Amino acid sequence: MTTALTLSHDQAAAFDNITEMLRAAGVDLEDNLLTPPRDGKSSVAAVVGKAGSGKTLLLAELVKELDSAGVTIVSGDYEGKKHKDRRTLAILAPTNKAASVLRMRGVPATTIHRILYTPVYDPEYERIAEWLAGQGERPEIEGLTDEALNRAHAFYQSHKSIPGALAAAGLRGSDFITGWKRRDEPLDIGFVDEGSMLDDRQFEDLKEIFSTLLLFGDPAQLAPVNQSGAMVFDTMPVDSKFELQRIHRQDADNPILDLAHALADPMLDFQSFEQMIEEAAKRDDRVVWSQRVEVDLMARSPVLVWRNATRIRLINAFRAVYDAPDDMLLEGEPLICDGIELPLKHRKKRLDLEARGLIKGAQVIYLEPGRKPGFSRLHVIGAEDPQVSAASIVKIEKPDEEEPFIPFAARMGATFLHGAAVTIHKAQGSQWEDVQVFAPDLYVASKMGRIEAGQPLWKRLAYVAITRAQERLHWVVRNRLSRPSGPLRVDDLRVAPAPLTLTQEETT
Repeated sequence: MTTALTLSHDQAAAFDNITEMLRAAGVDLEDNLLTPPRDGKSSVAAVVGKAGSGKTLLLAELVKELDSAGVTIVSGDYEGKKHKDRRTLAILAPTNKAASVLRMRGVPATTIHRILYTPVYDPEYERIAEWLAGQGERPEIEGLTDEALNRAHAFYQSHKSIPGALAAAGLRGSDFITGWKRRDEPLDIGFVDEGSMLDDRQFEDLKEIFSTLLLFGDPAQLAPVNQSGAMVFDTMPVDSKFELQRIHRQDADNPILDLAHALADPMLDFQSFEQMIEEAAKRDDRVVWSQRVEVDLMARSPVLVWRNATRIRLINAFRAVYDAPDDMLLEGEPLICDGIELPLKHRKKRLDLEARGLIKGAQVIYLEPGRKPGFSRLHVIGAEDPQVSAASIVKIEKPDEEEPFIPFAARMGATFLHGAAVTIHKAQGSQWEDVQVFAPDLYVASKMGRIEAGQPLWKRLAYVAITRAQERLHWVVRNRLSRPSGPLRVDDLRVAPAPLTLTQEETT
């Protein structure tokens, strides 16, 4: 089979194997022939390879081929009515940030949490969505002109976003989805990026939802905390794992990837690795040998650390240089969602928050207080509809203190930790243009001599931390913090007023 893109030998071999897997499931990419899903038939496979080996490129090419063959893409913003014989594909990632990285590359990805829930649509707006998606006639809706519908149609042709098209017509996307419910019907084909982040329970959930499941993952990353160093694709049969060896991005002479792959050398020690970084910084401005943490970067790109004690110290230093008071947050402070604390009777609110992107580990920027005490208006980094208002419990951890300081809290809602620094484990699945890695922590890990899955822990930590950098790596070698160049900002995030999606703010 030929594709629009020239694939390397290992990519072509993986592509052919996946093509056979899809053909057995009733999706023939060579002849663009689709047959109805076969009850009781299921298949699971994985594409594995290190950073730069072309996993995302292969994923994107497969999505194009499936789309061309007539497979319907189930996106995060609209899911059409179920048809018995229709074939569907969902592209998933464990975090908002990982999904947004794929979307920036033209792949309509959404989060695993989002696909576990199905939206309840407003009936009138759903008629517009069905028309835009090619599943219905052009509607006639009172109060909506032909010109408005034409604007919606033109927007959808360019961006393939139902909420965006509704907004172009002068409608509010938040009105389109009136609620959420747990998915009660299975889906068809699922692609999952960052498969190394999945734990056994998530893997089982996905196998129940998708009859054909394909994981894309990096075996050199850190396994989930509760997996004892193992990844879900470690136990898969050898013939269902397709390995990519060639490092495609090396062609661009990427010094960050050069450093990441140098860690595979069993003779490389920490001191020699730091020397490599220092030499790379002299040759290329994409690697920075830094004597301090740059505080200006911390609001959007957290410092990556190994130890919790380091994380807490850096967070408090960040707040101190901005003169943040103990009893409130400053607009623009970064937060990390640590979960949702709601009783069972508020299940609908939990679904709404999670479906909007407030899942554990989500990176959030605090915008301003909500309309009632304990509520916050927030920008969820990487979410498809990023601005939300939610009951919030914010915890600021203090050095050498067991209990965190809580500047304000609702009785229940989304819980947050400060996000100016995060552990390397928590950073998996995310990427930022600039990444600061706190090297003294990795030095401590190297001195401890810990081994994880046959590899020195410091090397796994360094690999994950380095590969979070899209453009520039800052290797911080001193426990120092710069002064900010100006106050924290949110003007770049205020694209529209944060919509009130939780009735709790008006009723509690």
